Amino acid sequence: MNVTGEANPPEIVTVIDLADNVVDALPRSVVKGRGFTYRVTYILVFNQAGEILVQGRSDTKDWSPGLYDLAAGGIIQQGESYELSARRELEEELGISPPLTGQFDLFYDDLKSPVRNRNWGRVFSCVHEGPFRLQPEEVVSAEFMSVDSALALDPDRVTPDTRQVLIAYRM
Repeated sequence: MNVTGEANPPEIVTVIDLADNVVDALPRSVVKGRGFTYRVTYILVFNQAGEILVQGRSDTKDWSPGLYDLAAGGIIQQGESYELSARRELEEELGISPPLTGQFDLFYDDLKSPVRNRNWGRVFSCVHEGPFRLQPEEVVSAEFMSVDSALALDPDRVTPDTRQVLIAYRM
């Protein structure tokens, strides 16, 4: 519900084909529920020491609740570019707006998940020391750790897509 007591309109998500061409725009619940392919952003947040920000996901998230995220980011909304989405997500989730560096694109397809998570993601990185203003609906904790320590976390406790992103970034 919004502040006037009305139901919030559904979030409209860009639907793409496997070559990352836009084919439709549908409510997020439809896109996720039917396993459509969509666009996402991933932002690797580092401090000056080269440590990565590891976030604890809220238990209310619709996918991978309560796990660790090794990147900020999220699903791109209709009409957004990858960069605009990355900037919006950083501001919403962490309350920051540092300069972004584009890294690479990555296709992710989680065949094991009961809710198909298939997307084209654009990876960005940034450097920020904090402080962070966490969005409690999304992020319940955030701490810097070495990249090795982040990758050594139990894989069953980390979102598999952000783990794949960090591994690809290190290569």
